[in-house]
Order: sequence, then C-alpha cells, then structure tokens
Amino acid sequence: MKVGQKINSSLRSGAADAVYIALPNHLHCEYTVKAANAGVHILCEKPMAVTEQECEQMIRAAKDNNVKLMIAYRLHFDKANMQAVEILKSGKIGEPRIFNSAFSQKVAEGNVRLEPISNGGGTVYDMGIYCINAARYLFQDEPTEVVAFCGKNGEERFEEADEMTSAILRFPGDKLATFTSSFGVAPVSTLQVLGTKGDLRMDSAYSYQGELKQQITINNETQEQSFPAGDQFAAEIVYFSDCVLTGKDPEPSGEEGLADVRIIRAINASAQTGKPVQLHEFREQTRPTGEQVIQRPPIEEQPDLVHAADPSGKS
Repeated sequence: MKVGQKINSSLRSGAADAVYIALPNHLHCEYTVKAANAGVHILCEKPMAVTEQECEQMIRAAKDNNVKLMIAYRLHFDKANMQAVEILKSGKIGEPRIFNSAFSQKVAEGNVRLEPISNGGGTVYDMGIYCINAARYLFQDEPTEVVAFCGKNGEERFEEADEMTSAILRFPGDKLATFTSSFGVAPVSTLQVLGTKGDLRMDSAYSYQGELKQQITINNETQEQSFPAGDQFAAEIVYFSDCVLTGKDPEPSGEEGLADVRIIRAINASAQTGKPVQLHEFREQTRPTGEQVIQRPPIEEQPDLVHAADPSGKS
C-alpha cells in the first residue's frame, strides 16, 4: 500500500478526531483536504499554504465536511502579545502610526526552509509571516499596498531562497508597517509600534522560549514588564480542542491564514519586480484579543527531534 493510501485509510478509520499538520508548507493543502474529506478536524501550521487558491480550497473542504480548521498562530494565545493588542486599543500610546519589526535566524544549508519560494520556502513564508500577522492585529486592519526588496550575500545555500527580505506595508489612514526577515544573520525577534503619544517595544516578541519583554514609553518615562513564554503550543492545542468539543469557530481561522498568504504573495511579487503591489480589499477579520490568552507552564526538558533538525543545523 502506498503512503498516501495508508494515510487515507488511517484518517477514515475513525481512530483520530483531529490532526495537527506540521508538514513542509507545500503539503499543507493536500493533507488538510484529505483530513477534511475524512471528517477529521484540522490544526494546520502557518503559513496556511503557498497560494491563495490553496487556502480557499482548504477552507471549502472544511466547510463542506463540517470540520474545524484552525491555523496555528500560537501568539494569538500569548499574554505579552495580546496585552500589546489591548494597550494599543486603549489609546495609551495615542494613535498607532508606525510598526517596525525584525525577525531573523541562521538557517543551515539543506534545511527545508531554503526550498524555492514556489514551494513555500524563503524568509517571508517562514519568519516574515510573524511580522505581517503582528502588524495586522496591532493595527487592527488590513494593508492596501506593499513594496519589498530581497537581498542575497552570494552563498550557495541562498541560491533558490532569499537571504533576507525587507517590506513596507501601507495600511488605511497611511499607517506604515516595515519589517525585515532573514536567514543569514544572528537571531533577533523585536517589534516596535510608535503612536502619537508614545511607543511600545517588545523583545523576543515572537519567541516560544525564555522571557518576552515589553516596554512602554510615554513622555520619556518607560515602564518595563517581562512575561514567561510558557508552553505556547499547549495553549493553542487546548484552545483548538475546546473548539472541536464545543462547536465554536476557531480564531485564528482559515480566513486568517488566507489574509497573511495573500500579503506574502504580494511581497514576494514586489521583491521580484521592484514595483509596489496593490492589494484588493479584504473583508474584516475576527481579530485576536486578550480574552484568548491561555497560559501553560513551560516544558522543563525539550523532547528529542524525530526526523527533523534545528534550522541552524545544531544537533
């Protein structure tokens, strides 16, 4: 029996109520549709898929089969990030006007993240998506235009994927979000939102290990707060399980995944042409709030990797 047949047989056996899809990006659509057609609920890693058409196919399959489809945005349940959402909504730093972010790591040659962009490889699908999603939930809006540039340092490992990409996203009201994602520099994970009264900064903003640090500065006075990362993966699984058991529609939904993929595609297109790309109007999203925060204690001992490798190539 072929692998695909074995998977279909397993899904249809009734042994599983739900699956967590953490396959390479270009396989997300295929296996989400297989699971949905078998009546199995799906928690799918981000990016949701490679193209908008794949995302829409996944959403249709879930609806047609009456199963839950949730995209694994773990930070939608993180206290530090969701508190940032509430701070901006409160007006504490005034009207948010500028978003800046950098997210980077060193990725070793041969890692699946260095697959061609057509397969969902590259920095924007893997790391830029965090910055895009954060800009959207912090600005509480959808971008209307993007422009981007990518850079390579000539190393062979970046032959088919970008070493780094910088993008500017224009939001309604001429708010601007900028970010850089990279596979070729030291690991950094920061974001900053500048408002008309002050600014909010987060270090280790997208991390799932160690502390997430938050600073709010108003009139040259800075307040600092640290948050333990906890087990963010447990939090999203607890939430997903509750959606399955109670029938509640998940946030983040398939539409949330689609919203980011369409922006990623526009960024990559702009980086290839050097020209801005307009984005069509996108319907209002149900956005994450502080009410979704779920805290679970951190894992004391990291489990061994199975048929996987650290992105940096470290054992």
